[in-house]
Amino acid sequence: MERFKHRQSPWQPDISTRTSKRDSLFLLTSLCAPDGHFRTKVRVRNLSATGLMADCPMPIAKGEAVVLDLRGIGPVAGSVIWVQGERIGVLFDQAVDPQQAREPVRKSSTPMPDYLRPVRKIR
Repeated sequence: MERFKHRQSPWQPDISTRTSKRDSLFLLTSLCAPDGHFRTKVRVRNLSATGLMADCPMPIAKGEAVVLDLRGIGPVAGSVIWVQGERIGVLFDQAVDPQQAREPVRKSSTPMPDYLRPVRKIR
């Protein structure tokens, strides 16, 4: 018996029909339980507005609720809708903008401390 039942999203009534454009990328991110408990790191292979495919080294059950912290987007809740070996498919609870994950990491307004700056060799 599965512990969690899949929550069908109202904005995507049929999960077997892929209507969202997928974007191929490699992105390392954290996979957590809904309570925030860290489970494992996963490598996102493709991302769309409605979900993603990732390499997951830890066994995850189909139907399990998860939260992924996606760079440029933030925490995204969803459900594992398929598992094939070490690859999983996640359907998001709410749509995201996948282009935000491709935006460069912005520079901080806080200056870098001297101890983190590269040492310049004097000749």
